[in-house]
Amino acid sequence: MNIVKKLYDWMLSWGDSRWGGWALFFFALAESSFFPIPPDVLLIALCLGVVAKSFRYAFICLSGSIIGAMIGYAIGFFLWQNPSGEYTALANWFFQHVFSVESFQNVGALYDKYNFWIVFTAGFTPLPYKLFTISGGLFHINFVMFIIASMVSRGLRFFLIAGLIWKFGAPIKTFIEKYFNLLAILFTVLLIGGFFLIAKVL
Repeated sequence: MNIVKKLYDWMLSWGDSRWGGWALFFFALAESSFFPIPPDVLLIALCLGVVAKSFRYAFICLSGSIIGAMIGYAIGFFLWQNPSGEYTALANWFFQHVFSVESFQNVGALYDKYNFWIVFTAGFTPLPYKLFTISGGLFHINFVMFIIASMVSRGLRFFLIAGLIWKFGAPIKTFIEKYFNLLAILFTVLLIGGFFLIAKVL
């Protein structure tokens, strides 16, 4: 936990740097494939620093996240198993230090049922997005669908945060930190539930 706290503080320190935009791009990219802290932390700090640039920062964050998602997909597709089907040293390291084998197997079962909605849910809610980018490549889910679901969900998340700060300024920061993830989960549940209900009725 101490390491995560140090990473968090280091990440926040870029909010006062003239290289903050580049740092946001890098952290968004890294979080989609291996970094433990979501880029929202720095996105909020940068938007509060220059409110007029909120949507620009959201776009930077989205761009980095999508490129990182592609990298995560490629890791799962090319580097997770050898030709004989055994897990590589990289995969085994991840299973020891990041996510368990069972986590990946569970995600694979979800892809068989829900596909687009699993990627959307991971991209919009606090679920560990990197687990789904890498497993998406591992289970060879449709790449175009994967990118579309990622762009919609990540874009919705980042631009919603930027829009709230652009509209309400600093007073909204506490609300975002306390309730945004909860509201994101609720929104996703209602959205997916609504689509399934419509599908059943029709």
